Amino acid sequence: MTGLLVGVDVGGTFTDFVSYDPKTHAVDVWKNLTTPKDPNEGIITGLGRVKTPGDIGNIRLGTTIATNAILERKGAVVAYITTEGFRDVPFIQRGNRRSHYDITWIKPKPLVKRRHCYEVRERLLASGEVLTPLDPETVRAAARAIKADGTIEAIAVNLLFAYVSPEHEREVKKILEVELPGMPVSISYDVLPKWKEYERASTTLADAYIKPLVSRYSKTLKQRLKDKGITDHVVLIKSNGGEMTLDAAANAPIQMTVSGPTGGVIAAKHIAKLCGVSHLVTLDMGGTSTDCATVINGRENFTTDFEIEFGVPIQIPMIDIRTIGAGGGSLAWIDKGGMLRVGPRSAGAAPGPACYKMGGTEATVTDANVALGRISPTNFLGGAMKLDADAAKTAVGAVAKKLGRTADEIALAMIRIANNNMVGALRSVLIERGLDPRDFALLAFGGAGPLHINDLMDDAGIPSGIVPNHPGQFSAFGFIMTDARVDTQRTVQMTSKRFDQARASEVMKSLVDSGIAELAAQGYTKNVEVYRSVELRYLGQNYELEVPVPFDRFDATTTPKVWELFHQMHLARFGFNIPREIIEAITLKATVVSLTEKPAFATIGKGSGAKPVSTRKVVFTNGALDTPVYNRGQLKEGDTITGPAVVEEPASVTVLNPGRKLKVDAYGNLLIGKLGGE
Repeated sequence: MTGLLVGVDVGGTFTDFVSYDPKTHAVDVWKNLTTPKDPNEGIITGLGRVKTPGDIGNIRLGTTIATNAILERKGAVVAYITTEGFRDVPFIQRGNRRSHYDITWIKPKPLVKRRHCYEVRERLLASGEVLTPLDPETVRAAARAIKADGTIEAIAVNLLFAYVSPEHEREVKKILEVELPGMPVSISYDVLPKWKEYERASTTLADAYIKPLVSRYSKTLKQRLKDKGITDHVVLIKSNGGEMTLDAAANAPIQMTVSGPTGGVIAAKHIAKLCGVSHLVTLDMGGTSTDCATVINGRENFTTDFEIEFGVPIQIPMIDIRTIGAGGGSLAWIDKGGMLRVGPRSAGAAPGPACYKMGGTEATVTDANVALGRISPTNFLGGAMKLDADAAKTAVGAVAKKLGRTADEIALAMIRIANNNMVGALRSVLIERGLDPRDFALLAFGGAGPLHINDLMDDAGIPSGIVPNHPGQFSAFGFIMTDARVDTQRTVQMTSKRFDQARASEVMKSLVDSGIAELAAQGYTKNVEVYRSVELRYLGQNYELEVPVPFDRFDATTTPKVWELFHQMHLARFGFNIPREIIEAITLKATVVSLTEKPAFATIGKGSGAKPVSTRKVVFTNGALDTPVYNRGQLKEGDTITGPAVVEEPASVTVLNPGRKLKVDAYGNLLIGKLGGE
């Protein structure tokens, strides 16, 4: 590793930066406001903190550009090409819905208009056998119609049963490249070679929908970095926590749909190891949203069950992160029934909370924390940004007046409502998956996470809490510890009664070879590790369990071990199993990882007792208390604090409720509750 390694996390309110010097092992962190109109501007401005741009050796970037484009419907105009008779699959969708009795529920709109859907004559069977050969003329006719339309910017190709054999889709792509040169084309076999026609259609459409945007973004970012004399060795963080080059991102943009939040989970794995914690639940509370995930026995949880707008599936491998609209910028409002609500609408980066003095007038969670004395208006971002406490109190007071309450009561109520929303997110990754919160420690980060950690521990029944170093830039911190990673998968429908071991072995080998080749194309050939798995279910079930495959070939000795492991995992997950029942093998998966060099982090010195730097009034549920304020930079290993207390650092504040105990570990992490000696 040569030159500075810089992690950049572009959030909804702030863009966070972390730099690591491999020569001195020094870590520097900073942040500046995100520039929504041009996210690259905020990145370039932030990198200006590095005095000599040429000192930067590598940049790892997490961004929400892909997700925002889909959520805000600001992607490309897409054409959809499919098998004759199946153009309506993106519109019919699935029969299941989240709210069966909600009469106001509206089916989500697909990312394509029906007039832009075209059919071609061809047909594969589920076995891969060709029933109807591809008619090239129907493809050319579709290309002519697309050209005549004049508005279409990208094409998604999704043919029936293409996950079994890609021949027809690849031939369609070749014809389109001749007929429509320069037009981006996404084919389902490359994007999601799995069964379930609607999910495959939706994911392929999403890839095409954001491909022109991400391509332009990548080219612009690379050029602007070059113009500033900054390295062009830039990688984007993928949804699975791995990294990919800018060129690779332009070719497969769907892989970065949930890019930013993954950094915090990657860093959490290292914190769990440092603190000796086997079960960790993360809470990343930023300006606009809160993200939750788990790390169990040193491993993050992955999923392909992800939906945007509750019904638009994006089924690429990603770290299982649950997101809700609760952040420091979440706005307080009163519903039609006269009840106080908080979020999901956010003040964002512009105009931001009222206390930012950037034009915002509505009360946010950040304003409530300022009004309650939990955030110092003179020490925000280490004093680099002054907050207007009077504006915060005025905004909260305006809500209080409408409800006939005091400003303190409403500020506390806003905090409580936001906490309740976040507890719901924690329960979704714990209790809904059969996990006991009492077995976990809560790792809180993001600029706002440490402010709420004590309340959330109590409300969610989690006995221990951890506030890591640099919580305000923790996701960017995680980016400097990522590996290069490729996840490949393919549906193979077989049962335990008729399991084709030779075919399964062949498919698994091709998946591994494909992952290795993709990494090599990006320049990663060293320290390569391979992990294999298969999605299994009992015959007739509708959902699968992912079972690890600790060997490279299926044979008479290894295959029975997979069935036995599935029975064990089913018993652990659902409380029962059916040992003699037929098992269906649905999807084979392979993960190929190139381990990158990790930063080395030093321990801190032994402490002689924590001493407060000041005292101020802070409002808790039991009233306003004279509360000691500590400077986190002065805390050392072994220092202990008993609440009420406030621990300040440049980009965050940890609030310690009355009676709570906190202890500093050898690396500077703040351990609260059971870990802190309670």
